[in-house]
Amino acid sequence: MARYTIKRILWIIPILIGVITIVFFISAVAPGNPAASLLGPTATPEQIQAMEHTLGLDQPIIKRWLDYIIDIVTRLDFGDSFVTRQPVRDEILALFPVTLQLAVYSTLLGILFGIPLGVISALKQYTWVDSVILVISVLMISLPNFWLAMMLIKVFAVDLQWLPSYGLSGISGWVLPVFVAALQSMTQITRITRSSMLEVMRQDYIRTARAKGQKEGVIVTRHMLRNAMIPVATSIGSSLGNALGGNMALESVFALPGLGNYVVKAITATNTPAMLGGILFIAIMFTIVNLLVDLSYVLIDPRLKSRVTGKKLSKRTIKKMLAEQEAA
Repeated sequence: MARYTIKRILWIIPILIGVITIVFFISAVAPGNPAASLLGPTATPEQIQAMEHTLGLDQPIIKRWLDYIIDIVTRLDFGDSFVTRQPVRDEILALFPVTLQLAVYSTLLGILFGIPLGVISALKQYTWVDSVILVISVLMISLPNFWLAMMLIKVFAVDLQWLPSYGLSGISGWVLPVFVAALQSMTQITRITRSSMLEVMRQDYIRTARAKGQKEGVIVTRHMLRNAMIPVATSIGSSLGNALGGNMALESVFALPGLGNYVVKAITATNTPAMLGGILFIAIMFTIVNLLVDLSYVLIDPRLKSRVTGKKLSKRTIKKMLAEQEAA
């Protein structure tokens, strides 16, 4: 297991280098001059040239790319922000807790409501309950989260004045952002849970368990849901990763001091180090989440451990699995 984990971690390195390279060269050839943006429209060509030298933008692009990668690998240095002249690493670490809390809260709510709704929808297939859950899921996943956020601000912050429209003013400031982000997570988890449950429900061992007189609750929780959890775990990991890196629009709408809002402001201001650092940090978090999801497969289904590690299952594990089959 440790060997598999180390191998997966090593695979992260070329992925991150690829992300750095793509974003770096796209930002380098994109329209706009960071030096001119910082100095303003009244700056002279001489002033712009001097600022480019100060920022290191007059160096060849290959040299800047190599220096950037070396600084990250050797010192974990993302450079200094063009706007604040502060280390990008320190700014990211100060803002990331807000993004992490938003992602965790919304994903937990998505799990809390998404899995039960998916199970109910599968058990009530082709009934009005299933139809209602499916229609709501499709509707929620189709609506852009920034549009839904603005509509909720209009109703609950402007008209009813129950909740703040922006910022984090206590617990009430988290309600609307978490609710909007949780809807996206919940609908995705609901749909995956339903489809996975429907596939498991058609298996022979489910019919065998019913023929042996097992209680329906035991069949659903112990046999159906447990065997349907691998696609659900993938969906949960995807939701958490998307929440960590895909809440830029939400953080901007609600003016949250998070990493997503930081990256949006960096792109607007042509703040290349802040933009590169923010995107790279999001990519690192996303790959870590995917690694944890892959490792969770072994906990969900012990049979996968032998495929991952190349070792045979222990006698204790085999006896436990046989005992569970006999109990069914």
